[in-house]
Amino acid sequence: MSDDEENTTDETTEPTEGEPTEGGESVDADALANEVADGVDEASGDDDALADEWAAAMEEAGETGDDDDEVKPAPMEDFVDDVPHKEIDKNTPELDVILDIPVVISMEVGNTQIPIRNLLQLNQGSVIELDRLAGEPLDVLVNGTLIAHGEVVMVNDKFGIRLTDVISQAERIQRLR
Repeated sequence: MSDDEENTTDETTEPTEGEPTEGGESVDADALANEVADGVDEASGDDDALADEWAAAMEEAGETGDDDDEVKPAPMEDFVDDVPHKEIDKNTPELDVILDIPVVISMEVGNTQIPIRNLLQLNQGSVIELDRLAGEPLDVLVNGTLIAHGEVVMVNDKFGIRLTDVISQAERIQRLR
């Protein structure tokens, strides 16, 4: 039996002892158990052979696996710090660490909830009513968190947004809670 055959699982139920299989023959549970046990014994024999190969390779390399070999420390060079350290105020957070982390900015025109039944009936030309009035400012979201409101503008044939109201830091923190 190959490794692939051993690792595959059969999701069909096995017939009980004495119950006929698809071919009409009955299953002997003891014989089946002995066959499985023989396969396990063969696999453990492979493990023993692998362990013997490793032991031979270690012995050939001069390693016995004994702990009484003398351990010698590796030489380390001393690093000279040529860069002057700037004083770090422990009360001020170091923001340079996070300045290059990318974020996703999205603009939300509006939203609505509809049943799946209505969603499946949508096709080209369908109109979905949103919860915003025409002319209301869009929401500006950073990683899904509201940070500002703004209006749509055109910049070099591309859409942009002019921020009209930026949410204060205290209010953003309050909304997170």
